[in-house]
Amino acid sequence: MSEPTAGPTVAPFIAINNLRKSFALGGAVVHALAGVDLTIDAGTFHSIMGPSGSGKSTLLYLLGGLDRPTGGRIVVDGAALQDMDENALAAYRRQVVGFVFQSFNLISSLSAWENVAFPMRFTGVARRERRERAFALLERVGLADRRLHRPSELSGGQQQRVAIARSLVNEPRLILADEPTGNLDTASGQSIMELLSELHSDGRTVVVVTHDPRMAAYTTHQVFLLDGCTVSDEQYRAVTGLPPSAQVARPVAAPAS
Repeated sequence: MSEPTAGPTVAPFIAINNLRKSFALGGAVVHALAGVDLTIDAGTFHSIMGPSGSGKSTLLYLLGGLDRPTGGRIVVDGAALQDMDENALAAYRRQVVGFVFQSFNLISSLSAWENVAFPMRFTGVARRERRERAFALLERVGLADRRLHRPSELSGGQQQRVAIARSLVNEPRLILADEPTGNLDTASGQSIMELLSELHSDGRTVVVVTHDPRMAAYTTHQVFLLDGCTVSDEQYRAVTGLPPSAQVARPVAAPAS
């Protein structure tokens, strides 16, 4: 009787190998990333944790095609980002990635729905369709009744929900969030992480940068960075003094804001 043959190997959605990024700062060179190796499968929910200066935001910006590495490789769905020209990178950011920033980055003069619809101006979508899609996305994030409000008329949690809705307009497969709860109170931060969990449940790959272990507890996988390098859970917690992963619980349920 013959031995069963193994099935085909499925490549990870994201493959990062020996990724390096250096910056010139005055007369010194700062190595923000010093050789990161990481794989992320499609449909997973990852958090990247690390103290200030560990390189976690730099890693996210490289993954989002917002910056270029000094060395190494970063491949997303078979496409090597470091080999792309500026036009290809722009298409990647437009078609594959939805980015959520800590500071919301909303346009103060536009209403909630206009902020959500704004990226569609660059893809040739007619105004009526932009409006309809923006309204639907604001309903998706629980802000249907706030669609005509400007950012100054919204709470921090509501502004971040608008930013998340905006990140979804081009139906990205990859959601990248850089400290999305960093400017929010615990209850608002929890509601944002629950929303990102729902997007993950819909089948999207979600990667969140955070320094808060309570927010990282919402994710299915945790990546730890120290001094620009990935380290094990045990190494990270030995240096930072955080409790073991199993002892970090999500915040107590609270109303969304």
